[in-house]
Amino acid sequence: MNGAGNDFIVLNNMEEHLDHSLFPGLARTMCERHLSLGADGLMVVEAPDQGGDYKLLFYNADGSMGEMCGNGARCICRYGYETGLAGESQRIETTAGLVTGLRISRRMYRVRLNDPTVIRLDCPVQVDGRLYPCSYVELGNPGLPHAAVPIDHLKDYPAQELFDLGRKLRYHPSFPKGANVNFYEITGPDQLYERTYERGVEDFTYACGTGTGSVVTVLTLLGKVSGRNVRAAMTGGELVIDIDRQGDQIQNLYLTGPTNIVAKGEYTDEELSL
Repeated sequence: MNGAGNDFIVLNNMEEHLDHSLFPGLARTMCERHLSLGADGLMVVEAPDQGGDYKLLFYNADGSMGEMCGNGARCICRYGYETGLAGESQRIETTAGLVTGLRISRRMYRVRLNDPTVIRLDCPVQVDGRLYPCSYVELGNPGLPHAAVPIDHLKDYPAQELFDLGRKLRYHPSFPKGANVNFYEITGPDQLYERTYERGVEDFTYACGTGTGSVVTVLTLLGKVSGRNVRAAMTGGELVIDIDRQGDQIQNLYLTGPTNIVAKGEYTDEELSL
C-alpha cells in the first residue's frame, strides 16, 4: 500500500503467527527495493491488548522499530476497514499511543495523530559552520522526533546538497533520538511544499504524515498558517492537516490524505528463511 507515495508492506500476524523477533530482519529483507518487494516500512497487524480494534507494529526499512507513522496509519485504517477488523471509525494501538482513524471515502482516510508531547519552536542548529533555523516536535509517548527546517527555494535546492544536509541534521547532537528532518517552504496562504529525510529509511521519502503534522504544528503556533485545511505538497502527492488549538496547546492534530492498494499476494523470497 502507499499513502501519497509513502509505501508499506502490510502483514497480518493474527493470521501468520510469526515470532516478533523475526520482524526486524523481515523488514530489512522485504523493504530492499532492488532485491525484494521494496518499501519505506513494514506494518504488522496484531491483536489489540489496550481496548483498540487492533494493534499496529511499525518497522522502518532498516529494521528499526518506529513509534508510529501517519501515512502508514491511514493505510492501515483502510486495511482494517476492508478486512473487517474495524468499522469506518476505528482505534489503532501503536507504540506511541492510541491513534483514531476515519474513512472519508473509498481511498481517502483521516487519522488523529498522537498529541505533540515536546515542542521547541526556536532551536537553531549549526552544520558545517552555518546556522540553520529549526523547530523540534515529538508526537506521542515515546515521542516520534521531527525537526522542521525552513529552506528558501526548496524545489530548486540541489538534490545532493539537500541529501547531505538532511543526513547531517538527522544525526545532529541536538537531537539525541535522531530526527526525521522536514524541510519546508511556505508557498501560499495555508500552503507549503515539503521534503522529508526519514530516520530509519535513511533517505528522502515521497511523503511523511507525522512530519507534515509536526511542521504545521510549528507554523500554526508561530502564526504563519491558520491550522485549518493546511495543504502540504510533496513528491508523492498532497496531505491536509487540521489542528484544534486552545491558546498555545494543540488539542487535536488531524492528517487527511489518499491511500492506494498496489498489490495483494504471497511473499516467496528465496533469500529469506524463517
